[in-house]
Amino acid sequence: MVGLRFVLMLVAIGAAADATAADLYPSRPITLIAPFPAGGPSDALARVLAEPMREALGQPLVIENVPGAGGNIGVARLARAAADGYTIGVGQWSTHVVNPVTYAGLRHDVINDFEPIALLANTPQVIIARKDFPANDVRGLIAWLKNNPDKGAAATVGAAGGAQVAGIYFQRATQTHFRFVPYRGGAPAMQDLMAGQVDFMFDQAANAMTQIRAGTIKAFAVMAKSRWAGAPDIPTIDEEGSPGLYVSYWYGLWAPKGTPKDIVMKLNGAVVTTLADQAVRQRLFDLGQEIWPRAAQTPEALLVHHKAETEKWWPIIRDTNLRAE
Repeated sequence: MVGLRFVLMLVAIGAAADATAADLYPSRPITLIAPFPAGGPSDALARVLAEPMREALGQPLVIENVPGAGGNIGVARLARAAADGYTIGVGQWSTHVVNPVTYAGLRHDVINDFEPIALLANTPQVIIARKDFPANDVRGLIAWLKNNPDKGAAATVGAAGGAQVAGIYFQRATQTHFRFVPYRGGAPAMQDLMAGQVDFMFDQAANAMTQIRAGTIKAFAVMAKSRWAGAPDIPTIDEEGSPGLYVSYWYGLWAPKGTPKDIVMKLNGAVVTTLADQAVRQRLFDLGQEIWPRAAQTPEALLVHHKAETEKWWPIIRDTNLRAE
């Protein structure tokens, strides 16, 4: 009987300690991993969120750019971090949906190695082309590609990344054929597109917005159901006669698996407060990012959306046998 009371006492002490730790969290700075180089959409999103989240949590968020292998190095680092809420990470469609299929031998499991915190923002994929490309819309692009099989060149950011997946998705749906030209980053790909070295590109709207607004490239369509708020004059892919070809780069925030629920909810609360701030909403709009509705900003919503995206895309990507080098 004494032994049982002792065990129960230890359990109670442990539970009290966990509750105290959650009550005191955070008591020191939090590392926010952005798994891509500084200057890209993931980094920009993290920097917009960092200061308002500091105000909500009472501790600084220190952004750590951990680029490499299409974002896998940063995501793997988050998976190995202590599950105490002091290391969290931004992820997106490419890191958490595309990469697990296109990269062999990943040591992290995007479904089971993380605790979802919140959906953050979303930017649709947009079909853009060099300014002097013969076609002026998606229908014209498809017609040109069919009349010039394998002559078109589409820029991609890296090999077997999200841009190439979107391009292959488009090829299969439209029965067209063209080449992919991989680049080490979005900036050199955009530079060559503007210079006419490549013909077109499937890119994140957030990446392409500056050049679209400047008129240095053509924008054919957003690959989404609704027009994009950042450039509402660009038609949807449905309006352009290729319905259902939806591709978007959505962003989420995760913690390592096993992070206490109370801590996850504190982080989620900070995200919700931050995304409700009008200054934050305007900054994200200016970057071409659309904020998810309040009901979709829960950990459960991120979990459900992530699972639905893997169920949609993993069979498609596997069927193409696309592999990152």
